[in-house]
Amino acid sequence: MYTALRLQRKLRRGEATVIVIDPEPYMTYQPFLPEAAAGSISPRHVVVPLRRTLDKCQVVIGEVRSIDHAKRTAALSTLATHEEGTGAVQVRYDELILAPGSVSRTLPVPGLAEYGIGFKTVEEAIGLRNHVLEQMDIASSTRDPAVRDAALTFVFVGGGYAGVEALAELEDMARYAARYYHNLEPEDLRFVLVEATGRILPEVGEEMGRYALRELRGRNIDVRLDTRLDSCADRIAVLSDGSRFPTRTLVWTAGVKAHPVLAATDLPLNGRGRLKCTAALSVDGVEHAWGAGDAAAVPDLTSDDPAAVCAPNAQHAVRQAKVLAHNVLASLRGRPLKDYRHKYVGSVASLGLHKGVAHVYGRKLKGYPAWFMHRAYHLSRIPTFNRKARVLAEWTLTGLFKREIVSLGSLEHPRAEFELAADTGRHPEAS
Repeated sequence: MYTALRLQRKLRRGEATVIVIDPEPYMTYQPFLPEAAAGSISPRHVVVPLRRTLDKCQVVIGEVRSIDHAKRTAALSTLATHEEGTGAVQVRYDELILAPGSVSRTLPVPGLAEYGIGFKTVEEAIGLRNHVLEQMDIASSTRDPAVRDAALTFVFVGGGYAGVEALAELEDMARYAARYYHNLEPEDLRFVLVEATGRILPEVGEEMGRYALRELRGRNIDVRLDTRLDSCADRIAVLSDGSRFPTRTLVWTAGVKAHPVLAATDLPLNGRGRLKCTAALSVDGVEHAWGAGDAAAVPDLTSDDPAAVCAPNAQHAVRQAKVLAHNVLASLRGRPLKDYRHKYVGSVASLGLHKGVAHVYGRKLKGYPAWFMHRAYHLSRIPTFNRKARVLAEWTLTGLFKREIVSLGSLEHPRAEFELAADTGRHPEAS
């Protein structure tokens, strides 16, 4: 989206047509997913509508099934092709920009496919929020101690950004919500973080990672380092240290992998399934093909290691988009390309409301200053003034009023009530 946005601003009238193909009609600003899950931001404000933002581009809502770059064609399926039953549509192109991002990296853990919950899309974030509140409703209304304990036990796997921020924000929200239940106390909720390595949040440095660990454990969060999830079959989380946790909530945030569409192309990939790219963001050894973001293995020119590639994170992706748009235009106009070069400046992470850690430009911050920097940085990065204003307004209102703790789980099955009424004659409002 960032590349298309820059191209539509820089292209001359009639010089080229930009076609944007995406399965969803919006771009998700993923750093705000934890706050959306915790109710600090409305879910519609963490997404950017493509049609309105890319008003000079052709936006096609569909999924690319395969790419034959030798023939410059992409096989595309849309909602219309599904209705028509005609199969994939062939789309021709002159220049190909591949930036499908990444998907959750799962492992063959027994029970994970059946009971695991991801945290990479806005739908997953809101679904998890509804799920957590529903578990508290179950715990409040049951008389079975085993059901109550399983409902109030929340296991998160993965101690990187996604896992720690999701856990910290939801733990903050859930313990706050407990005050509104007559028979639940904040201490009744059990949160467990499972991390296979010996540290959490490696992006913020060792010192800030240790601080984050102390902060989480100080909030009565059970953090298990050097520990793996061996099984979650029958809704029982079994860890490599022998621990067993009956739980109805298992959130999987243990890394990402390249988008599967890359394997359905004739373009060169590295050992991790990412596009082999040059420093100019062109696909290595292939003309008229470009890549950026999580899907692209771009040489890191600022590293002393000649084999180093840029980390798959938003800091690189957003900056690569600028260089990519410039190089595509330069290629069209017969001008020299420029290399992407960016030295990693550091990271910020939220640990819940008014709590965070940051390691930026060599400076280390923690607590409220780090949390404030986290919000200020991401507010400056979310695209369009419209979204910036809406997010800032919501933060302001959230600071003035109490948290929203309503579960809207029925949104996931909107026709359920109507179907029930149609089958039984029962009026929906009678429930």
